[in-house]
Amino acid sequence: MKLKETIFVMIIVGILSLVSNFVGYQNGILESMPGMLILILISIAGVLLSKVIPIKIPSVAYIVLIGCIVTYPSFPGASVLSAYISKVSFLSLTTPILAYAGISIGKDLDAFAKTGWRIIVVSIFVFVGTYISSAIIAEIILRSLGQI
Repeated sequence: MKLKETIFVMIIVGILSLVSNFVGYQNGILESMPGMLILILISIAGVLLSKVIPIKIPSVAYIVLIGCIVTYPSFPGASVLSAYISKVSFLSLTTPILAYAGISIGKDLDAFAKTGWRIIVVSIFVFVGTYISSAIIAEIILRSLGQI
C-alpha cells in the first residue's frame, strides 16, 4: 500500500472512530478530535519510520515505540498528550479496523474459500483455546488476589 493510501485509510478510520467514540462512549467529536489527530500522527510517523529505516520491522512496532515515548511521564508535554488521547476510547478504534479487515477478507473471498473447511476447524480451536486460556488466567489471578 502506498503512503498516500495508508494516510487516507488512517484518516477514514479516525473519522469512523470519532463517530464510534461519540455513539458508544458519549465522548464529543470535537472533544475527542485532538486525541484522534495525535493518534493518527503517531501512526503516520511509525509508518514513515518503517519505510525509512532499512531494518525490516513492522510499522506497528514503531507506532508503539513512538506512543510509549511521547506519553512517558518525563517526556515534555506527555501529560497534555495523554489527556487528549484519553478522550478516545480504545474500543471505538477497533470497530472501523475490524470492519476494514472484514471488507479486505470479503474482497478476497475466492482465496478465502479455497482454504476449505479446515479453516473453520482451526478457527473453532483457536476461539475455544483462547477462551479457555483467558478463563484459566482470570481464575488464577482472581484467586491469587482473593476476589473469589
